[in-house]
Amino acid sequence: MATIKDKTVFVCTECGFDSPKWSGKCPSCGMWNTMVEKTIRADKPSATTTLRKSASGLKEDTPQPETLDRIETTEEPRIDMVDSELNRVLGGGLVQGSIVLLGGEPGIGKSTLILQTVMQLQGQKVLYVSGEESARQIKMRADRLAQDAQSRNNDLMVLCETSLENIYAQIKEVHPTIVVIDSIQTISSEYVESSAGSLTQVRECAASLLKFAKESGTPVLLIGHITKDGTIAGPKILEHIVDAVLQFEGDQHYLYRILRPIKNRFGSTSELGIYEMRENGLRQVSNPSELLLTDSHQGMSGVSIACTIEGVRPFLIEVQALASTAVYGTPQRSAIGFDVRRMNMLLAVLEKRVGFKLGQKDVFLNIAGGLKVSDPAIDLAVISAILSSSLDIAIDRTVCMTGEVGLSGEIRPVSRIEQRIAEAGKLGFERIIIPSANMHGLNTKKAGIEVVPVNKVEEAFKQLFS
Repeated sequence: MATIKDKTVFVCTECGFDSPKWSGKCPSCGMWNTMVEKTIRADKPSATTTLRKSASGLKEDTPQPETLDRIETTEEPRIDMVDSELNRVLGGGLVQGSIVLLGGEPGIGKSTLILQTVMQLQGQKVLYVSGEESARQIKMRADRLAQDAQSRNNDLMVLCETSLENIYAQIKEVHPTIVVIDSIQTISSEYVESSAGSLTQVRECAASLLKFAKESGTPVLLIGHITKDGTIAGPKILEHIVDAVLQFEGDQHYLYRILRPIKNRFGSTSELGIYEMRENGLRQVSNPSELLLTDSHQGMSGVSIACTIEGVRPFLIEVQALASTAVYGTPQRSAIGFDVRRMNMLLAVLEKRVGFKLGQKDVFLNIAGGLKVSDPAIDLAVISAILSSSLDIAIDRTVCMTGEVGLSGEIRPVSRIEQRIAEAGKLGFERIIIPSANMHGLNTKKAGIEVVPVNKVEEAFKQLFS
Protein backbone atom coordinates (compact mmCIF):
# COMPACT_ATOMS: atom_id res chain seq x y z
CA MET A 1 0.00 0.00 0.00
CA ALA A 2 1.42 3.38 -0.99
CA THR A 3 2.16 5.87 1.79
CA ILE A 4 0.32 9.15 1.77
CA LYS A 5 2.61 12.18 1.85
CA ASP A 6 1.94 15.57 3.37
CA LYS A 7 0.23 18.00 1.04
CA THR A 8 1.34 21.60 0.50
CA VAL A 9 -1.12 24.32 -0.46
CA PHE A 10 -0.89 28.09 -0.72
CA VAL A 11 -3.50 30.11 1.22
CA CYS A 12 -4.38 33.78 0.74
CA THR A 13 -4.08 35.75 3.99
CA GLU A 14 -6.82 38.18 2.90
CA CYS A 15 -9.69 35.95 1.73
CA GLY A 16 -8.58 32.39 2.63
CA PHE A 17 -8.50 31.11 -0.97
CA ASP A 18 -6.25 28.05 -1.34
CA SER A 19 -4.38 26.90 -4.43
CA PRO A 20 -1.94 24.04 -5.11
CA LYS A 21 0.43 26.48 -6.83
CA TRP A 22 1.88 29.78 -5.73
CA SER A 23 0.95 32.93 -7.61
CA GLY A 24 1.84 36.54 -7.04
CA LYS A 25 -1.79 37.66 -7.30
CA CYS A 26 -4.67 35.94 -5.53
CA PRO A 27 -7.18 34.65 -8.14
CA SER A 28 -10.08 35.27 -5.74
CA CYS A 29 -9.61 38.71 -4.18
CA GLY A 30 -6.96 40.11 -6.55
CA MET A 31 -4.50 41.09 -3.79
CA TRP A 32 -0.78 40.85 -4.46
CA ASN A 33 1.82 38.90 -2.41
CA THR A 34 -0.76 37.34 -0.07
CA MET A 35 -0.26 33.64 -0.90
CA VAL A 36 1.40 31.84 2.03
CA GLU A 37 2.50 28.21 2.08
CA LYS A 38 0.62 25.82 4.39
CA THR A 39 1.23 22.12 5.02
CA ILE A 40 -1.69 19.69 5.43
CA ARG A 41 -0.72 16.65 7.45
CA ALA A 42 -1.33 13.25 5.85
CA ASP A 43 -2.62 11.61 9.04
CA LYS A 44 -5.82 13.69 8.94
CA PRO A 45 -8.74 11.87 7.27
CA SER A 46 -10.06 13.50 4.15
CA ALA A 47 -13.69 14.37 3.50
CA THR A 48 -13.99 11.51 0.98
CA THR A 49 -12.81 8.97 3.57
CA THR A 50 -15.27 10.29 6.13
CA LEU A 51 -18.20 10.04 3.72
CA ARG A 52 -17.19 6.51 2.73
CA LYS A 53 -17.12 5.41 6.39
CA SER A 54 -20.49 6.98 7.08
CA ALA A 55 -22.03 5.30 4.02
CA SER A 56 -20.70 1.90 5.10
CA GLY A 57 -22.85 1.95 8.24
CA LEU A 58 -20.16 2.70 10.84
CA LYS A 59 -21.33 4.56 13.94
CA GLU A 60 -20.38 8.22 13.95
CA ASP A 61 -20.46 10.32 17.10
CA THR A 62 -21.92 13.38 15.37
CA PRO A 63 -24.77 15.72 16.37
CA GLN A 64 -28.18 15.07 14.86
CA PRO A 65 -30.19 17.80 13.07
CA GLU A 66 -33.14 19.34 14.90
CA THR A 67 -36.01 21.53 13.81
CA LEU A 68 -35.71 25.17 14.80
CA ASP A 69 -38.81 25.17 17.07
CA ARG A 70 -37.44 22.28 19.19
CA ILE A 71 -34.18 24.01 20.04
CA GLU A 72 -34.25 25.48 23.55
CA THR A 73 -32.55 28.81 24.22
CA THR A 74 -31.42 30.25 27.53
CA GLU A 75 -29.64 33.44 28.47
CA GLU A 76 -25.89 33.01 28.27
CA PRO A 77 -24.20 33.16 31.71
CA ARG A 78 -21.77 36.06 31.88
CA ILE A 79 -18.85 37.02 34.08
CA ASP A 80 -18.83 40.58 35.42
CA MET A 81 -15.52 42.14 34.37
CA VAL A 82 -15.87 44.98 36.96
CA ASP A 83 -14.92 47.44 34.18
CA SER A 84 -18.20 49.08 33.09
CA GLU A 85 -16.78 50.19 29.72
CA LEU A 86 -15.57 46.66 28.91
CA ASN A 87 -18.87 45.16 30.07
CA ARG A 88 -20.77 47.53 27.76
CA VAL A 89 -18.66 46.61 24.73
CA LEU A 90 -18.93 42.87 25.44
CA GLY A 91 -22.72 43.12 25.73
CA GLY A 92 -23.06 42.80 29.51
CA GLY A 93 -20.01 40.77 30.51
CA LEU A 94 -17.76 37.95 29.39
CA VAL A 95 -19.74 34.92 28.19
CA GLN A 96 -18.58 31.60 29.57
CA GLY A 97 -17.01 29.38 26.92
CA SER A 98 -16.41 32.30 24.54
CA ILE A 99 -13.15 33.35 22.92
CA VAL A 100 -12.50 37.08 22.57
CA LEU A 101 -9.75 38.72 20.54
CA LEU A 102 -8.43 42.14 21.57
CA GLY A 103 -6.49 43.68 18.68
CA GLY A 104 -4.51 46.87 18.37
CA GLU A 105 -1.20 48.41 17.42
CA PRO A 106 1.85 47.62 19.55
CA GLY A 107 2.14 49.85 22.61
CA ILE A 108 -1.46 51.09 22.52
CA GLY A 109 -2.32 49.57 25.93
CA LYS A 110 -3.89 46.14 25.24
CA SER A 111 -1.92 44.26 27.90
CA THR A 112 -2.49 47.08 30.38
CA LEU A 113 -6.26 46.94 29.87
CA ILE A 114 -6.49 43.16 30.30
CA LEU A 115 -4.08 42.98 33.24
CA GLN A 116 -5.73 45.73 35.24
CA THR A 117 -9.13 44.16 34.55
CA VAL A 118 -8.27 40.60 35.66
CA MET A 119 -6.49 41.99 38.72
CA GLN A 120 -9.84 43.32 39.95
CA LEU A 121 -11.81 40.11 39.43
CA GLN A 122 -12.64 38.61 42.82
CA GLY A 123 -13.54 34.93 43.07
CA GLN A 124 -12.21 34.16 39.58
CA LYS A 125 -9.10 32.02 39.05
CA VAL A 126 -7.27 33.63 36.14
CA LEU A 127 -4.32 32.15 34.27
CA TYR A 128 -2.36 34.90 32.53
CA VAL A 129 -0.11 33.34 29.86
CA SER A 130 2.58 35.71 28.60
CA GLY A 131 4.79 34.92 25.65
CA GLU A 132 6.36 38.38 25.39
CA GLU A 133 7.24 39.46 28.93
CA SER A 134 8.87 37.78 31.89
CA ALA A 135 7.10 37.20 35.20
CA ARG A 136 9.15 39.98 36.78
CA GLN A 137 8.07 42.49 34.13
CA ILE A 138 4.41 41.57 34.66
CA LYS A 139 4.83 41.96 38.43
CA MET A 140 6.35 45.42 37.98
CA ARG A 141 3.43 46.45 35.75
CA ALA A 142 0.91 45.03 38.23
CA ASP A 143 2.47 47.02 41.07
CA ARG A 144 2.20 50.16 38.97
CA LEU A 145 -1.46 49.49 38.08
CA ALA A 146 -2.68 48.35 41.51
CA GLN A 147 -3.90 51.34 43.48
CA ASP A 148 -4.99 49.16 46.40
CA ALA A 149 -2.91 46.03 46.94
CA GLN A 150 -5.49 44.55 49.32
CA SER A 151 -8.20 44.49 46.63
CA ARG A 152 -5.98 42.64 44.15
CA ASN A 153 -7.15 39.27 42.87
CA ASN A 154 -5.17 36.67 44.82
CA ASP A 155 -6.15 33.93 42.34
CA LEU A 156 -4.28 35.56 39.44
CA MET A 157 -1.51 33.25 38.22
CA VAL A 158 1.16 34.14 35.67
CA LEU A 159 2.69 31.65 33.24
CA CYS A 160 5.52 32.61 30.86
CA GLU A 161 5.23 30.00 28.12
CA THR A 162 5.00 29.86 24.34
CA SER A 163 4.31 26.15 23.77
CA LEU A 164 0.62 25.39 23.33
CA GLU A 165 1.04 21.83 24.63
CA ASN A 166 2.71 23.07 27.84
CA ILE A 167 -0.05 25.64 28.31
CA TYR A 168 -2.69 22.92 28.14
CA ALA A 169 -0.74 20.88 30.70
CA GLN A 170 -0.75 23.82 33.13
CA ILE A 171 -4.45 24.48 32.51
CA LYS A 172 -5.17 20.86 33.42
CA GLU A 173 -3.30 21.30 36.71
CA VAL A 174 -4.63 24.74 37.65
CA HIS A 175 -8.27 24.56 36.38
CA PRO A 176 -8.70 28.32 35.79
CA THR A 177 -12.03 30.04 35.15
CA ILE A 178 -10.49 32.55 32.69
CA VAL A 179 -7.47 32.13 30.42
CA VAL A 180 -5.56 35.11 28.97
CA ILE A 181 -3.10 34.62 26.08
CA ASP A 182 -0.68 37.53 25.55
CA SER A 183 -0.15 37.39 22.68
CA ILE A 184 -1.44 34.83 20.20
CA GLN A 185 1.44 35.60 17.80
CA THR A 186 3.98 34.17 20.27
CA ILE A 187 2.19 30.82 20.80
CA SER A 188 3.23 27.82 18.70
CA SER A 189 2.33 24.14 18.49
CA GLU A 190 4.82 21.36 17.91
CA TYR A 191 2.37 19.69 15.51
CA VAL A 192 2.58 22.61 13.05
CA GLU A 193 5.71 22.86 10.95
CA SER A 194 6.22 26.62 10.85
CA SER A 195 7.61 29.35 13.06
CA ALA A 196 5.65 31.19 15.74
CA GLY A 197 3.66 34.11 14.40
CA SER A 198 3.16 32.63 10.94
CA LEU A 199 -0.25 32.34 9.35
CA THR A 200 -0.46 28.60 9.96
CA GLN A 201 0.62 28.76 13.61
CA VAL A 202 -1.72 31.63 14.47
CA ARG A 203 -4.71 30.00 12.81
CA GLU A 204 -4.14 26.49 14.19
CA CYS A 205 -3.42 27.69 17.75
CA ALA A 206 -6.52 29.90 17.73
CA ALA A 207 -8.68 27.03 16.44
CA SER A 208 -7.31 24.75 19.16
CA LEU A 209 -8.04 27.32 21.87
CA LEU A 210 -11.55 27.77 20.47
CA LYS A 211 -12.17 24.04 20.78
CA PHE A 212 -10.87 24.10 24.36
CA ALA A 213 -13.13 27.06 25.27
CA LYS A 214 -16.26 25.41 23.87
CA GLU A 215 -15.60 22.00 25.42
CA SER A 216 -14.58 23.23 28.88
CA GLY A 217 -16.77 26.34 29.15
CA THR A 218 -13.70 28.42 30.06
CA PRO A 219 -13.57 31.86 28.38
CA VAL A 220 -10.33 32.72 26.61
CA LEU A 221 -9.05 36.26 26.04
CA LEU A 222 -6.58 36.58 23.16
CA ILE A 223 -4.37 39.61 22.62
CA GLY A 224 -3.20 40.18 19.06
CA HIS A 225 -1.00 42.78 17.37
CA ILE A 226 -1.85 44.30 14.03
CA THR A 227 0.56 45.61 11.45
CA LYS A 228 0.15 48.75 9.37
CA ASP A 229 -1.56 46.82 6.58
CA GLY A 230 -3.55 44.63 8.99
CA THR A 231 -2.24 41.27 7.75
CA ILE A 232 -0.87 38.10 9.38
CA ALA A 233 -0.32 39.54 12.85
CA GLY A 234 -3.79 40.92 13.38
CA PRO A 235 -7.47 40.05 13.71
CA LYS A 236 -7.93 39.70 9.93
CA ILE A 237 -6.91 36.05 10.14
CA LEU A 238 -8.79 35.23 13.33
CA GLU A 239 -12.03 37.18 13.13
CA HIS A 240 -13.94 34.27 11.59
CA ILE A 241 -12.72 31.92 14.36
CA VAL A 242 -13.34 33.92 17.53
CA ASP A 243 -16.68 34.95 19.03
CA ALA A 244 -15.82 38.62 19.48
CA VAL A 245 -13.23 40.99 18.03
CA LEU A 246 -12.47 44.16 19.99
CA GLN A 247 -10.34 46.86 18.41
CA PHE A 248 -8.33 49.09 20.74
CA GLU A 249 -7.71 52.37 18.93
CA GLY A 250 -5.99 55.63 19.68
CA ASP A 251 -2.85 57.66 19.19
CA GLN A 252 0.05 57.05 21.54
CA HIS A 253 0.65 60.81 21.71
CA TYR A 254 -2.87 61.47 23.02
CA LEU A 255 -4.57 60.44 26.26
CA TYR A 256 -7.73 58.83 24.96
CA ARG A 257 -8.28 55.25 23.81
CA ILE A 258 -11.40 53.83 22.16
CA LEU A 259 -12.48 50.20 22.55
CA ARG A 260 -14.62 49.35 19.52
CA PRO A 261 -16.31 45.97 18.84
CA ILE A 262 -15.80 44.81 15.27
CA LYS A 263 -17.62 41.50 15.75
CA ASN A 264 -19.70 40.21 18.67
CA ARG A 265 -21.81 37.06 18.59
CA PHE A 266 -23.24 37.76 22.05
CA GLY A 267 -23.95 41.49 21.84
CA SER A 268 -24.16 44.61 19.74
CA THR A 269 -21.34 46.04 17.65
CA SER A 270 -22.66 49.59 18.09
CA GLU A 271 -21.35 50.11 21.62
CA LEU A 272 -18.19 52.00 22.43
CA GLY A 273 -15.79 52.15 25.36
CA ILE A 274 -13.59 55.18 26.06
CA TYR A 275 -10.53 55.22 28.32
CA GLU A 276 -7.98 57.79 29.41
CA MET A 277 -4.35 56.70 29.61
CA ARG A 278 -2.62 57.68 32.85
CA GLU A 279 0.60 56.77 34.63
CA ASN A 280 -1.21 54.22 36.81
CA GLY A 281 -3.13 52.61 33.94
CA LEU A 282 -6.33 53.22 32.02
CA ARG A 283 -9.19 55.16 33.56
CA GLN A 284 -12.78 54.68 32.44
CA VAL A 285 -14.38 57.76 30.87
CA SER A 286 -18.09 57.63 31.64
CA ASN A 287 -18.83 61.10 30.16
CA PRO A 288 -16.33 61.86 27.37
CA SER A 289 -18.03 65.14 26.43
CA GLU A 290 -16.83 66.90 29.58
CA LEU A 291 -13.22 65.92 28.87
CA LEU A 292 -13.26 66.73 25.15
CA LEU A 293 -14.57 70.26 25.69
CA THR A 294 -12.44 73.06 27.14
CA ASP A 295 -13.15 76.66 28.13
CA SER A 296 -9.78 77.97 26.96
CA HIS A 297 -11.14 78.95 23.53
CA GLN A 298 -13.65 81.49 24.87
CA GLY A 299 -13.70 84.45 22.50
CA MET A 300 -11.38 82.80 19.96
CA SER A 301 -12.34 82.30 16.33
CA GLY A 302 -12.13 79.04 14.40
CA VAL A 303 -13.69 76.82 17.10
CA SER A 304 -17.13 75.18 17.00
CA ILE A 305 -18.85 72.47 19.03
CA ALA A 306 -20.38 69.48 17.23
CA CYS A 307 -22.64 66.78 18.64
CA THR A 308 -21.59 63.43 17.18
CA ILE A 309 -22.41 59.78 17.79
CA GLU A 310 -19.97 56.88 17.87
CA GLY A 311 -21.92 53.62 17.77
CA VAL A 312 -24.95 54.45 19.92
CA ARG A 313 -23.11 56.81 22.26
CA PRO A 314 -23.52 60.60 21.81
CA PHE A 315 -20.90 63.09 22.89
CA LEU A 316 -19.80 66.60 22.02
CA ILE A 317 -16.45 67.36 20.41
CA GLU A 318 -14.47 70.47 19.66
CA VAL A 319 -13.75 71.24 15.99
CA GLN A 320 -10.80 73.57 15.40
CA ALA A 321 -10.04 75.28 12.08
CA LEU A 322 -7.45 77.73 10.80
CA ALA A 323 -7.80 79.59 7.50
CA SER A 324 -4.93 81.85 6.48
CA THR A 325 -3.53 83.38 3.30
CA ALA A 326 -1.53 80.83 1.29
CA VAL A 327 2.21 81.46 1.47
CA TYR A 328 3.00 79.33 -1.58
CA GLY A 329 1.28 79.21 -4.92
CA THR A 330 -0.78 76.11 -4.10
CA PRO A 331 -3.00 76.36 -0.98
CA GLN A 332 -2.53 73.62 1.62
CA ARG A 333 -5.39 71.41 2.83
CA SER A 334 -4.80 69.35 5.95
CA ALA A 335 -7.14 67.57 8.38
CA ILE A 336 -6.46 65.55 11.54
CA GLY A 337 -9.27 63.27 12.73
CA PHE A 338 -11.46 64.09 9.72
CA ASP A 339 -11.51 62.95 6.10
CA VAL A 340 -9.57 65.53 4.07
CA ARG A 341 -11.52 64.64 0.91
CA ARG A 342 -14.78 65.46 2.66
CA MET A 343 -13.27 68.71 3.89
CA ASN A 344 -12.40 69.66 0.31
CA MET A 345 -15.99 68.95 -0.68
CA LEU A 346 -17.28 71.21 2.10
CA LEU A 347 -14.88 73.97 1.00
CA ALA A 348 -16.29 73.71 -2.52
CA VAL A 349 -19.82 74.06 -1.10
CA LEU A 350 -18.78 77.18 0.81
CA GLU A 351 -17.35 78.79 -2.31
CA LYS A 352 -20.06 77.76 -4.79
CA ARG A 353 -23.26 77.94 -2.75
CA VAL A 354 -22.46 80.57 -0.12
CA GLY A 355 -19.99 82.75 -2.01
CA PHE A 356 -16.97 82.72 0.32
CA LYS A 357 -13.69 82.68 -1.61
CA LEU A 358 -11.31 80.25 0.07
CA GLY A 359 -9.38 79.18 -3.02
CA GLN A 360 -6.29 81.23 -2.09
CA LYS A 361 -6.22 80.29 1.59
CA ASP A 362 -4.57 77.49 3.52
CA VAL A 363 -7.13 75.52 5.53
CA PHE A 364 -6.19 73.33 8.49
CA LEU A 365 -8.70 71.27 10.46
CA ASN A 366 -8.30 69.40 13.74
CA ILE A 367 -10.62 67.32 15.92
CA ALA A 368 -9.56 68.03 19.50
CA GLY A 369 -8.52 65.12 21.70
CA GLY A 370 -6.97 63.04 18.93
CA LEU A 371 -10.29 61.44 17.94
CA LYS A 372 -11.08 60.22 14.45
CA VAL A 373 -14.66 61.03 13.53
CA SER A 374 -16.48 59.68 10.47
CA ASP A 375 -19.97 60.89 11.43
CA PRO A 376 -21.26 63.17 8.61
CA ALA A 377 -23.33 65.04 11.21
CA ILE A 378 -20.29 67.20 12.08
CA ASP A 379 -20.25 68.76 8.59
CA LEU A 380 -22.08 71.86 9.81
CA ALA A 381 -19.59 72.35 12.65
CA VAL A 382 -16.66 71.92 10.24
CA ILE A 383 -17.75 74.62 7.80
CA SER A 384 -18.77 76.89 10.69
CA ALA A 385 -15.30 76.63 12.24
CA ILE A 386 -13.63 77.29 8.87
CA LEU A 387 -15.80 80.33 8.21
CA SER A 388 -15.27 81.59 11.77
CA SER A 389 -11.50 81.47 11.27
CA SER A 390 -11.71 83.09 7.83
CA LEU A 391 -13.86 86.00 9.13
CA ASP A 392 -12.06 86.07 12.51
CA ILE A 393 -15.40 86.03 14.34
CA ALA A 394 -15.85 83.80 17.38
CA ILE A 395 -18.81 81.45 17.71
CA ASP A 396 -20.88 81.70 20.88
CA ARG A 397 -19.67 79.13 23.44
CA THR A 398 -23.25 78.23 24.41
CA VAL A 399 -24.18 77.08 20.89
CA CYS A 400 -23.57 73.60 19.46
CA MET A 401 -24.70 72.13 16.16
CA THR A 402 -25.30 68.95 14.21
CA GLY A 403 -26.17 68.36 10.58
CA GLU A 404 -24.92 66.87 7.34
CA VAL A 405 -24.17 69.31 4.51
CA GLY A 406 -25.19 68.36 0.97
CA LEU A 407 -23.59 69.51 -2.27
CA SER A 408 -26.40 71.99 -2.93
CA GLY A 409 -25.86 73.64 0.45
CA GLU A 410 -28.83 72.02 2.19
CA ILE A 411 -28.66 70.71 5.76
CA ARG A 412 -29.62 67.05 5.67
CA PRO A 413 -31.20 65.18 8.62
CA VAL A 414 -29.13 63.08 11.01
CA SER A 415 -29.88 60.00 13.11
CA ARG A 416 -30.64 59.82 16.86
CA ILE A 417 -31.47 63.50 17.11
CA GLU A 418 -33.15 63.09 20.52
CA GLN A 419 -29.98 61.67 22.05
CA ARG A 420 -27.87 64.46 20.59
CA ILE A 421 -30.17 67.17 21.94
CA ALA A 422 -30.32 65.52 25.38
CA GLU A 423 -26.51 65.32 25.56
CA ALA A 424 -26.16 69.01 24.66
CA GLY A 425 -28.75 70.00 27.27
CA LYS A 426 -27.06 67.89 29.94
CA LEU A 427 -23.78 69.74 29.41
CA GLY A 428 -25.37 73.17 29.80
CA PHE A 429 -25.60 74.40 26.21
CA GLU A 430 -28.33 76.97 25.58
CA ARG A 431 -28.93 76.45 21.84
CA ILE A 432 -28.45 73.65 19.33
CA ILE A 433 -28.76 74.06 15.56
CA ILE A 434 -30.29 71.02 13.86
CA PRO A 435 -31.71 70.22 10.38
CA SER A 436 -35.32 71.24 9.85
CA ALA A 437 -36.15 67.73 8.59
CA ASN A 438 -35.46 66.38 12.09
CA MET A 439 -38.23 68.51 13.60
CA HIS A 440 -41.02 66.15 12.52
CA GLY A 441 -42.40 64.46 15.64
CA LEU A 442 -39.73 66.00 17.88
CA ASN A 443 -40.82 67.20 21.32
CA THR A 444 -38.61 70.20 22.04
CA LYS A 445 -40.27 71.09 25.37
CA LYS A 446 -38.60 68.23 27.22
CA ALA A 447 -35.17 69.02 25.78
CA GLY A 448 -34.33 71.83 28.20
CA ILE A 449 -32.46 73.64 25.40
CA GLU A 450 -33.48 75.96 22.57
CA VAL A 451 -33.67 74.03 19.30
CA VAL A 452 -32.98 76.06 16.15
CA PRO A 453 -33.98 74.32 12.88
CA VAL A 454 -32.26 75.34 9.61
CA ASN A 455 -32.67 74.28 5.98
CA LYS A 456 -29.66 75.86 4.29
CA VAL A 457 -26.10 76.68 5.19
CA GLU A 458 -26.91 80.39 4.87
CA GLU A 459 -29.57 80.12 7.58
CA ALA A 460 -27.11 78.48 9.95
CA PHE A 461 -24.55 81.23 9.34
CA LYS A 462 -27.14 83.89 10.09
CA GLN A 463 -27.82 82.25 13.45
CA LEU A 464 -24.12 82.08 14.26
CA PHE A 465 -22.69 85.35 12.90
CA SER A 466 -25.57 87.81 12.70
